[in-house]
Amino acid sequence: MKKLIVLVAVLGFSSLLTADAYTKCAGCHGMNGEKTALKKSKVIAQMSKAEIVLSLKGYQDGTYGGAMKDLMQAQMKDLSDADIQMIADKIGK
Repeated sequence: MKKLIVLVAVLGFSSLLTADAYTKCAGCHGMNGEKTALKKSKVIAQMSKAEIVLSLKGYQDGTYGGAMKDLMQAQMKDLSDADIQMIADKIGK
């Protein structure tokens, strides 16, 4: 029984981490990427999956961004490639 409880807890926690990858974006970009974040960004729901991946990786390495580059670089620093792909799959066209 203890093993089952631990397994359910681990699976539940890992799903929260996955969901969290876009959840922190939704505050500015909207639940479906439909908003212009802080009236300065593109509407990311209008971007292709490839554009989203390139921009998020560019934010991570400092090669992409405009007025909000520093803020976005800080937001992206802890995302894995899998997190970035999940965001692109969820939001991109």
